[in-house]
Amino acid sequence: MPVTHLLTEFGMGSSLRRQDYTEASVRAIKHALWRNSINLAELFGKEKTDMIIDVKVGVGKPDAVDVAALKDVFPYGHINIEVTQGGLDVERPEGAPNVMANVAISVSLDLGDAA
Repeated sequence: MPVTHLLTEFGMGSSLRRQDYTEASVRAIKHALWRNSINLAELFGKEKTDMIIDVKVGVGKPDAVDVAALKDVFPYGHINIEVTQGGLDVERPEGAPNVMANVAISVSLDLGDAA
């Protein structure tokens, strides 16, 4: 299946008091998605459900992220999520650190011979 990468979006999210790596990741995904409105699939005569969406998430504690909760953010598409070491935990003198997550979302389509 010839798949063509068409778009990459970036986002950042945080959890300021609860050290919730999943919530910071969800916010980063929404930041990337909600900043634009691109009818990508329709431009190529495809359905939104045909989109292949690869998400790379960087956080300080990758094992603390609920990947299923991240997939729930997407209303359609074939979602692949990789959580890796990254992001930033910002120490605070008065308590636990602020948590920041970074994401890169890549969208591809199988364009067959049209690519």
